[in-house]
Amino acid sequence: MSPQHSTPETAPSPRLDPASVLPRDHERALLVGRVWDPETGGPRPVRVDGDRLVDLFPAARTVAELLDSADPAAVLEAAATGGARSWDLAEVLAATAAGSTGEATLLAPVDLQAVKACGVTFVDSMIERVIEERCGGDFAQAEQIRAQVLEALGGNLAGLKPGSAEAARVKEVLLREGFWSQYLEVGIGPDPEVFTKAPVLSAVGAGARIGIPSFSSWNNPEPELVLVVDSRGTVRGCTLGNDVNLRDVEGRSALLLGMAKDNNASAAIGPFVRVFDESYTLDDARTETIELTVRGADGYVLHGTNNVSRLSRPFEELVRAAHGAHHQYPDGFVLFTGTLFAPTEDRDEPGKGFTHQHGDVVEISSPRLGTLSNTVAPTEELQPWTYGIGRLVHYVSTHGSRPEGVDRDDSLPEGTLRS
Repeated sequence: MSPQHSTPETAPSPRLDPASVLPRDHERALLVGRVWDPETGGPRPVRVDGDRLVDLFPAARTVAELLDSADPAAVLEAAATGGARSWDLAEVLAATAAGSTGEATLLAPVDLQAVKACGVTFVDSMIERVIEERCGGDFAQAEQIRAQVLEALGGNLAGLKPGSAEAARVKEVLLREGFWSQYLEVGIGPDPEVFTKAPVLSAVGAGARIGIPSFSSWNNPEPELVLVVDSRGTVRGCTLGNDVNLRDVEGRSALLLGMAKDNNASAAIGPFVRVFDESYTLDDARTETIELTVRGADGYVLHGTNNVSRLSRPFEELVRAAHGAHHQYPDGFVLFTGTLFAPTEDRDEPGKGFTHQHGDVVEISSPRLGTLSNTVAPTEELQPWTYGIGRLVHYVSTHGSRPEGVDRDDSLPEGTLRS
């Protein structure tokens, strides 16, 4: 991570054009998203087809329904473009950037999926969580405590397998030294941290504003790979996400995790879900390098990197921790997989580290997943979240019956509770 300072001529703005938003190999990619359609007054699943966004509503009324089909890639390949409604991608992105209410705009690419997240999945970020806890959310103490914790840890835990005998021995040492933490428990212990990041339908997409509440003075973006999982626990694709993090709030107490993580516009996902096919697989996702750039109105620039290959636990372990006999998701779920990124450089005064300022543009990008770009704003000044499950159900019920041709497995095992 490297901060830079300059004097900007104008305040930065999100880059929302096809060349910036789409993956480099978008012509080969199966990309699914959602568009707000002012003509019908609701969200429509879409597929990127060249420079067009093709309406998938006749084939699948929601992204969750599409991805829960027996073969989402086949459904997308079969979706007819001739005669189907479509929107010009560049025009949709321009309308999104302008905040237009009378034109089609881009939404987060998921809908009925639960929004889950894993924490402390990288050793580096684990250490930062320990520091937050030790200093009680006071960033002024962070540098001193960081040195103390690193000394107690022996400097480096890279390569330590969570839940292993070696990890158990490290735990014993840290307990003796008085440095054991709940964050170390989920970082190197047998079970990962999994929590609910945001309510269904509350995530914002590319071009939207993300919120920092007025009660936080130490916070940062978290660039992450987001797995998109169907109701059976099968990973169907992935996308990018920003798990907006209030370090001072969580640092006061881990029991304030909901307050630190779940606020209006605190989860950004997008720009599109890349559905797995022969051009991009789960193994490709394991090797992703996600780049972060923060550009401030004050001329500040921060760069960071999240190397997914350095995850301390495999995708399969994280998914099993969220889904299984102990927990089901009838409409599937998305899973933030954690971040290696933890900014420690000073932005303003020495010793005070990094924190967001209003107007920051946060860009999270990958050559094969595109770019998720958002602007930081006060949470209390954002447009209230009003479009929930009830409105989506009403929209779907008034715009056609269940589509034919989407082969969903609705069978339930014996003894399953039906709601």
